[in-house]
Amino acid sequence: MVGLMSGWMHNELASIGAAHELEIAPYLDEETLRRYTIIWVVRVADDLYVRSWHGRSGGWFSRALQTHQGRIRADGIERDVTFEEPDEALRPAIDQAYRRKYALAGNTYVQPMIEAEAAAATFRLVPR
Repeated sequence: MVGLMSGWMHNELASIGAAHELEIAPYLDEETLRRYTIIWVVRVADDLYVRSWHGRSGGWFSRALQTHQGRIRADGIERDVTFEEPDEALRPAIDQAYRRKYALAGNTYVQPMIEAEAAAATFRLVPR
């Protein structure tokens, strides 16, 4: 499979981007993973984004801020990733992706994911 500029293979991007949830685990050090946490994932163009419902102080997110390295699993795909904080200018597109993809989950769940606290805890997933 041919890779994209983002580093994802077409099939990975399509599968993970369409998955309802993904499992994410930041590395605690060079070898040890934190336990996996189930979260939502959205695709914007050829990139994948995740947010912490609990903001920057959330368990998995605060650990990911320390190492910027982790592993994800979704739809039978498992990849090591680098966590990068996206440019603030991408926020409207990421917010819209959450609204569109998770509309059936209801506003009770979607609204907190597009508010300032969660938006400030957004990572772009970059495959390693």
